[in-house]
Amino acid sequence: MRKPGYSFILLLILLFAAACNTTKYVAENEFLLDKVSISSDNKTITKEETKSYIRQLPNAEVFGLFKMQLGLYNISGPDTTKRWNRFWKRVGDEPVIYNPQLTSVTENQIGQLFRNRGYINAEVKSKVNYPKEKIAEVTYQITSNRPYKIRGYYANINHPELLEIASDTARSLIKPGNLFDSDVLDDERDRVTSRFRNLGYFNFVKNYLQYYADSTLNSHEVDLVLEVGNEANKNDSTFLKKAFQKYMIRKVNFYSETDKTIENLNSKILRDSLEIENYSFVYENNRNIRPSVLIQSTHIVPDEFYSDRAVERTYSSLNSLSAIKYMDISFKEVNSNQLDANIILTPNKVQSLSTDVEGTYSAGYWGLGGNINYGHRNIFRGSETLSLRGRAAYEYQGKDQNAYELGGDISLKFPTFLLPFATRDIKRNVRATTEINGSYSYRNRPKEYTGIVTGIGFKYNWSERFEIKHNVDVLNISYVYYPFISPEYRAYLSTSPYFVYNFQNHLIMRTGYSGSYSSFRPLQPLRNYSTLNYGIETAGNLLYGMNNLLNSKKDTAGTFKIFGIRYAQFVKTDFNVTRHQIFDKNNRIVYHAGIGVALPYGNNNLIPFEKRYFSGGANSVRGWTAYQLGPGTYKSNGGYIDYNTQMGDVRIDLNMEYRTKLFWKLDGALFLDAGNVWTIREYESQPGGVFRFSDFIGQMGVAYGGGLRADFSFFVLRLDLGLKLHNPALSRTERWRTKLTKDDYAFNLAIGYPF
Repeated sequence: MRKPGYSFILLLILLFAAACNTTKYVAENEFLLDKVSISSDNKTITKEETKSYIRQLPNAEVFGLFKMQLGLYNISGPDTTKRWNRFWKRVGDEPVIYNPQLTSVTENQIGQLFRNRGYINAEVKSKVNYPKEKIAEVTYQITSNRPYKIRGYYANINHPELLEIASDTARSLIKPGNLFDSDVLDDERDRVTSRFRNLGYFNFVKNYLQYYADSTLNSHEVDLVLEVGNEANKNDSTFLKKAFQKYMIRKVNFYSETDKTIENLNSKILRDSLEIENYSFVYENNRNIRPSVLIQSTHIVPDEFYSDRAVERTYSSLNSLSAIKYMDISFKEVNSNQLDANIILTPNKVQSLSTDVEGTYSAGYWGLGGNINYGHRNIFRGSETLSLRGRAAYEYQGKDQNAYELGGDISLKFPTFLLPFATRDIKRNVRATTEINGSYSYRNRPKEYTGIVTGIGFKYNWSERFEIKHNVDVLNISYVYYPFISPEYRAYLSTSPYFVYNFQNHLIMRTGYSGSYSSFRPLQPLRNYSTLNYGIETAGNLLYGMNNLLNSKKDTAGTFKIFGIRYAQFVKTDFNVTRHQIFDKNNRIVYHAGIGVALPYGNNNLIPFEKRYFSGGANSVRGWTAYQLGPGTYKSNGGYIDYNTQMGDVRIDLNMEYRTKLFWKLDGALFLDAGNVWTIREYESQPGGVFRFSDFIGQMGVAYGGGLRADFSFFVLRLDLGLKLHNPALSRTERWRTKLTKDDYAFNLAIGYPF
């Protein structure tokens, strides 16, 4: 019988052979575009930016080495009636045939880029080499020559408000000494026009602004003057009056219906309407969203001047309401200086129901779990979102030893700040949500314990623009209760005070803040970008202060209790940074660094189990499975992972991953990971686990490996194979793993990217 591995090896050989025969589908008198490069004497305009103007690029390479997609295409035969031939052509990429016309277009595009940046006399030439039969390589040679710079700049405008905006040297994008960059000049027109329109000038557009440039012969310096152009200076008094006329909002009309045009609306019989102040509400069917919610989400306000910024913020706020599918805003001039705003809202589907099933693995046992989820996007007709989740899981641990878990979560999210004294303006100007949640979990493990965890929480979320997000947990309370612990498991717990601590009934009452930042720009997806995630939380301070204020007595262990329940007191902080270095749409390197510290104090000297860190697994050091690495140099005595001992209070993760497109929906990755967890204090049950500045670098676990990702757009399925390179749990002479064993690798399956 043929071994299963032979078919995989045969496929690799076939791919390699097909990749070598790159010109299989290149016809006579045609050339495969094999390589495109840029040679430039200019460091101001990078090669990465210039590359985006190239109109014809060669077939993508995997890890920059070989053209796998082209190789897959070349596996196919010419007979398209055969299923396998159609399959290989579909998952592969057809060869890119060199096109001289696109090369000429690229020369012009790159030349225009340099001229726009002030290099008026830039020269761009292409050189085509034919190193092999049917193979073409193109090099674009750029000589930028001496650039033109701005010597002086001022605005010559009669209108006082427009002149004030244009003459604002602090905000102006045009500075003397800068390059004569037409993109910057256009951005400055956008800035001036936007601020002018925000004052109420509804009919003014940026084309009314024009530059007049004066350059002295051979000086390579330009004097610029910004003026209102001829188009706005026509001898048409009506035209001039409208362009420089301020408009005020007279009325805001909301239409909630299924059609998206005013004309269709007027032809319908509308069942319900009402007016509040200068807001009008017209409903095709029922009042699906309360008027007060629409008003506080709308920045277009009656009796205020028209503003582009108000329109943009209204789009953003209303689109964030879960009850609205999409919307449109239009304006109608009702007299010489007033506008009516018409906002058409299309309702969203309000209810959803879903289920999912998953396999589980815990403490050496396999099981099955499932969730049922219900959602309502408009539960109280104010775009409030209700989410319900029920969960059940089962594990077979041997005869008459059936472990199971039952639980559920409930969450209610309001599309605004729930504050007792928050005015309409506060709610309108801060795009926020308020969330109230609760949870319950019952876990029964007959050999060990029965545990119940309940929790409630109240938090705020809000955003600044699109790149900065904030989350404040105002109050989060969780209570852990153990009605049963088996004698055998209790004896095991007694081996460490830490185990005893975590399996006592305890309360966590915490507050916290977390935030995130991203420099990703959707309109520039191939631009390098970074993301930051950070947070801090603290627990027990209010309760500790109340105990001291009331002169409460401590128990025999020296801790306070509330209603007879021990509570935790700690501070925990986390910081993660990720950098995406993008080469092209198929290749990038992602760098990640993360650190976390949890410090107990006051009412206890241990961190609760659920707040500790672990290392290894799909999102950490992938040469180990989750909870298998650390803390420090600690090594478990058993042949399985002990969740109680292989956790810590300090976490460090350092990762680097090269991601590349393979073919079809399959991506590949090569990675290098380093990290570990440590304890804050010495614990007898975790020898070698304490963090010390003098030792922690040598105690980092290091792993390398590769992975596959199936990218289905709505989710990514990921499989990684990690190999241990440095194992701190071994003796110093064995830590560097030059000879791998079966214990030196780990498979990690996950959904989504690791960072």
